[in-house]
Amino acid sequence: MPFLRTVSDYLSLVKFSHTVFALPFALIGFVLALSTTTHTFSLRLLVLVLAAMVTARNAAMGFNRYLDRDIDSKNPRTSGRELPSKKLKPLPVLMFVIVNSLLFIAVAASINKLTFLLSFPALAIVLGYSLMKRFTALCHYVLGVGLAIAPTGAYLSITGEFAWAPVTLSVIVLLWVSGFDIIYALADEEFDAVNKLHSVPQLFGKRRALIVSSLGHALIVPLLVIFFALVNNSFSTDGHLGWMYITGSAIFSLLLLWQHMIVTPTNLSRINAAFFTANGYAAILFALFVIADLLL
Repeated sequence: MPFLRTVSDYLSLVKFSHTVFALPFALIGFVLALSTTTHTFSLRLLVLVLAAMVTARNAAMGFNRYLDRDIDSKNPRTSGRELPSKKLKPLPVLMFVIVNSLLFIAVAASINKLTFLLSFPALAIVLGYSLMKRFTALCHYVLGVGLAIAPTGAYLSITGEFAWAPVTLSVIVLLWVSGFDIIYALADEEFDAVNKLHSVPQLFGKRRALIVSSLGHALIVPLLVIFFALVNNSFSTDGHLGWMYITGSAIFSLLLLWQHMIVTPTNLSRINAAFFTANGYAAILFALFVIADLLL
């Protein structure tokens, strides 16, 4: 059916399956707020948080595909995407971006005043990422900031105020996302150089880019310890987090290590395994262990 085919094309356009990268951390932020403060569960707020995530991500990915349609048509790796392949037309995609952006602001306004005020800079970040590759190799970190909004935003939806624990979790997400995005960009090093696009691999080469990615991921380990201490207000396991969090953190760290073991400057054949498989499992398993620990 044409309608179902169009829906499928839009889901593919925004890579809806990649929601697995940010959603688990948003849920951690949401449960963290419930388990460490006096606030109570609200199904309405949970639905609004999920709606905010989906609409913001739809806007960001749609805008990225809209702006990059000419670039994508030149790149053999991306020429089959919905706009270069003419499955979707540019104007409807742009309208899709506008509608989702307005919906995101409306949803944020329905949560609380602070989330409404922060929805504008948040939207600027997630949309602005699409322009960054044209100007700076820091584009990976802008993407990281865009996804890092999720846990703190979910926490704010419950409490209406900042705290160090969710902010630390957001920094973890920033380093995690920017690190694996650098790995993913290895495949386009030559294309980026020819087309004057910026990335860490294009700037430093594959070998040094992997070192930059590794350093960012290595910084996550002490931050996981700091997050544990902040949530428990000490390094004791008698607080909100205990052995399940430690187990989840160990699995998360090992999966980060694994992706650096399977991708080398001379062998990029397993980039997709590192990008999709390792990071998808890392996010889901970490969230399951942490949320279970917070609830139990």
